[in-house]
Amino acid sequence: MPDQVSGARRLVAALAEMEIGVVFGVPGDTGIALYDELAAATDVIRHVLARDERHAAYMADGYARSTGRLAACEASSGAGAVYLASGLAEAYASSVPVLVITTDIHKRSRRSGAVTEIDQTALFSGVTKWSKTVEDADEIADSVAEAAIRATSGRPGPVALVFPENVLSAKTSSAPLPPRAATVRLQAPDEAVGAAGRILASASQPAILAGGGVHMSGAWPELLALTEHAAIPVATSIHGKGALPEAHALSLGVAGGNGCRGYANDYLADCDVTLIVGSRANATDTNGFTAPPRDGSCQVVHIDIDPSRAGRNFPRGLALVGDAAGTLRALREVLPAASPTVAAERKRWIGRRREEWRAQEAAQKRASLEEGVLDPREVVQCLHDVFGGDAWVVADPGTPTPNLAAYWESTGCAWRVMIPRGIGPMGFAIPAAIGVSVAHPGERVLCVTTESSLAMGVADWETAQRLALPITYVVLDNTSMAWIKMLQHLYMEKRYFGVEPGPVEPVLLARGMGLDGVRAADLAQLRKLAKESLHAAGPRVIHVRIPEHLVSPPPVASWRAALEDGAKERPVY
Repeated sequence: MPDQVSGARRLVAALAEMEIGVVFGVPGDTGIALYDELAAATDVIRHVLARDERHAAYMADGYARSTGRLAACEASSGAGAVYLASGLAEAYASSVPVLVITTDIHKRSRRSGAVTEIDQTALFSGVTKWSKTVEDADEIADSVAEAAIRATSGRPGPVALVFPENVLSAKTSSAPLPPRAATVRLQAPDEAVGAAGRILASASQPAILAGGGVHMSGAWPELLALTEHAAIPVATSIHGKGALPEAHALSLGVAGGNGCRGYANDYLADCDVTLIVGSRANATDTNGFTAPPRDGSCQVVHIDIDPSRAGRNFPRGLALVGDAAGTLRALREVLPAASPTVAAERKRWIGRRREEWRAQEAAQKRASLEEGVLDPREVVQCLHDVFGGDAWVVADPGTPTPNLAAYWESTGCAWRVMIPRGIGPMGFAIPAAIGVSVAHPGERVLCVTTESSLAMGVADWETAQRLALPITYVVLDNTSMAWIKMLQHLYMEKRYFGVEPGPVEPVLLARGMGLDGVRAADLAQLRKLAKESLHAAGPRVIHVRIPEHLVSPPPVASWRAALEDGAKERPVY
């Protein structure tokens, strides 16, 4: 008979069997048995102590996005689980595979009003694909194996396992663990692929709109092969940024309502067939369903692993339910190659419009800025020059999003620019960058945040310093909640309310946690500080003052339409 071990030891062994090498978390009183076993297994699983359970979820999110592998985070009962749940919503909306481990009160204490008692299975139901309370120590190994396959099969996403503390302290068998099952990746039916191929072959102006599903599928080679075979121009959503190198002759860059290059939207608006790959294709991704249009003038083929999403927003189109990589590979086999003449014409159009866009951006009159205030476009371009287009970049919502989406040119095929577009949580980037850094030891990570997001995520600067992680944190500071203020300016007749909190001093906060922090007073100093950070042993903080959006509007399509053309109707997301 196999030896008996504690449920906590069985859990740690099961996690290791599922190839979980790192767990991000915060301890609590219901989790001390788990922590005791994690402490004894540091040669197998690394525990990264976060300063906030939300941040533990964001760390796991960053780890999973940058590796394409299942990541894990943990928290204890009560407030720990509640905080963790709020951090999981982004991973859920963005289809990021995260295994959630939480501990709970003793089963004997249920329905007694015990401190930290909460129905965790119900709590996680809205932000996970699946959640389960493990009621017996003998169920631990099978539950972990099931959770791993659920998190990574079909549309990836978070799953949660809840362990009452007495289940972790109970004895169970140390019998061999169930092996990790292969991830299930559906393939689109041959008949549907053939129909899609005929639709694409009939197009005079075809396009591809690539989303984050290309990254999660690892479908970069298949997308590139199809694009070059059929000479189909590729635009991406923000999540899809980097699915195709943005210097490629057939790359349109980011399209949609936020961070777009105008010519990308123009091309999509006029195309007669669009292949959407792994994108929600929501109003933001499609600039209010105009790029591509859903008025019937454009045929849409939508590849998605999730049957509830494929074709959801373009019901007249053809839905291909399947894994992006396999379906793109199958499509290439049935699609005739483009003629050299057609390929050259499409590349010339993109090349001309790309250069026109660059010239317009360069010639656009820069606002008269105060001394020490830098234009965010020039900040992004400076950082790109220093770090390179294949750097790991993690950004927060708000100001960083449109500027990085439009002006940062991704040079490789990978999910290297990570922007949280699932639910847009402020405070995401600081901890998510830690997850990326832990996943890629020794590689410098660039994190672009804002003073408002910093106020929400600053605690884990201490974590970055404690672990000596090579992260460069650039804080864009416009002294207001500028995104909301811009909406009030455009659509609320300039009635500003609740958008001007007090100042945040990034350099002082950084130094208080042991990090080196400096303010860049001009572009030359920014370039110097950024270069120095490349060779620093640990994290560095660079504070950059930028103007409000009213002074230097970012590339948000509806805002520019309102400012330039007087459009007054606020777009519906």
